[in-house]
Amino acid sequence: MTDYYEILGVERDATPEQIKKAYRRLARELHPDVAGAEGEERFKDVARAYEVLSNREKREQYDMGVDPTAPGGGAGGGFGQGFGFQDIFETFFGGGGQPSGPVPRARRGQDALVRMDIDLTEATFGAKRELQVDTAVVCGTCSGKGCRPGTDLRTCVACHGRGNVQRVARSFLGQVMTTAPCDVCKGFGTIIPEPCAECSGEGRVRSRRTLTVNVPAGVDTGTRIKLTSQGEVGPGGGPAGDLYVEIREKPHEVFVRRGDDLHCTLPVPMTAAALGTVLELDTLDGAQEIDLRPGTQPGQVVTLKGLGVGHLHGNGRGDLNVYVEVQVPTSLDDEQAEALRTLARLRGEERPEPRLAAAHPGVFSRLRDKFSGR
Repeated sequence: MTDYYEILGVERDATPEQIKKAYRRLARELHPDVAGAEGEERFKDVARAYEVLSNREKREQYDMGVDPTAPGGGAGGGFGQGFGFQDIFETFFGGGGQPSGPVPRARRGQDALVRMDIDLTEATFGAKRELQVDTAVVCGTCSGKGCRPGTDLRTCVACHGRGNVQRVARSFLGQVMTTAPCDVCKGFGTIIPEPCAECSGEGRVRSRRTLTVNVPAGVDTGTRIKLTSQGEVGPGGGPAGDLYVEIREKPHEVFVRRGDDLHCTLPVPMTAAALGTVLELDTLDGAQEIDLRPGTQPGQVVTLKGLGVGHLHGNGRGDLNVYVEVQVPTSLDDEQAEALRTLARLRGEERPEPRLAAAHPGVFSRLRDKFSGR
């Protein structure tokens, strides 16, 4: 049932004089000659409310839960006209948690997610990057109010700013009253008479802006950096959500990352591996010397401590593991071949005896076994 007391803006125990005074005031405000087409429907509701509440018999029927203006006199079976179990539930259990007051127009915006590609150097040492994002920001024309400059929000005449309306119905429990969001203002309690042309009353517009992102050392693919209050501005110019920057690390042409450790392969001539040498390796920290001892074997690992990726949660860095790859010459000139024959003769290896041994894991097998804990 329509709440005629609510329409006229009077209490349920209002006197006939108070009802008549309220009707005359609203009739002047909402008359079609004054309010135009926008007030026509509202004017009809006010007139219907006055028709019922100004008549003693009709008012008594209405207070008993019967709308005398409804088809069939408002009489209904069971729980009464237009009343069911859902209405009873809303009455006694708070309408499913709906707020009793007006809904704020300014609401928090959504969180946003963007992705950023970084290289291994930035992941190792950290970096400061600029990022362009396209999000909702507060409308500069209306400052988030949603109204055309020079105008303001207007209290809803249907719910008088409460954001909800009440209706009275008759049930087997007696006369009960339910509350529902106002259809005119959608529960806000106010209406925007003249929406801002820039944001169409939303209080926010989309804009591209540039943010500075501090990328900490140790981030990896999938790491998310939270930028508080840098996400979408909410409706009505409400507070912004958060912006999450998801990291994607680009592969490096030399180094392979496993956790905070780096791995690479160092090709070494056969003679250097046998005799030993000092080599200069180009790392992320610049040139570093590696001392290969005489008799270095294929697959041997040289670990450079603290030259890996920085720890994301804590101090220090991982290690750089260098895997030696001994290169055997595939072609020799006569002088080189003769020199190797001399070496073989001196070592008694001209005709080595074949001796089988267990399969020796290669470099990548070693890596796989290391990370699988074998």
